[in-house]
Amino acid sequence: MTTNRTSRHPLSLRTRNQTRKATRARRGFTLLEVLLVLIILVVIAGFAIQNFTGIQDTANKKAATTQITQLSTAIKTYQLLMGGLPPNLEALVNPPADLAKPGDWTKQLERVPNDPWNRPYEYKVNGSTFELRCVGPDGQSGTSDDIVP
Repeated sequence: MTTNRTSRHPLSLRTRNQTRKATRARRGFTLLEVLLVLIILVVIAGFAIQNFTGIQDTANKKAATTQITQLSTAIKTYQLLMGGLPPNLEALVNPPADLAKPGDWTKQLERVPNDPWNRPYEYKVNGSTFELRCVGPDGQSGTSDDIVP
């Protein structure tokens, strides 16, 4: 009497072959699944980039406002010590050549800072008052993005 393997366990052999085929078919991700994940990641990155660019602009404007306040304080201190406004911002770092009393001059700043966009601040003397402004991101004076205290 010959024994046939398939006759002894007919269901187990068939089930084993189906399991092997199913395992072989599901070993990796399909192209559609990979593309779907990539699309989701690109959308999330787009939202993140859009939010972070606004944050940098706001931080630059706040930094400019802080620097203008510090420069204004240095200008007012110079005015109290010297009896007049400095002719330019460089006079806060180095004494002007035409000072009447050079001994009264005191250094107010280590250096005159540039604005967050790496441009110089605008300083204008109007008699006994002064105007100090940052031209803002566009670099144009007198536009809506200028930062004035």
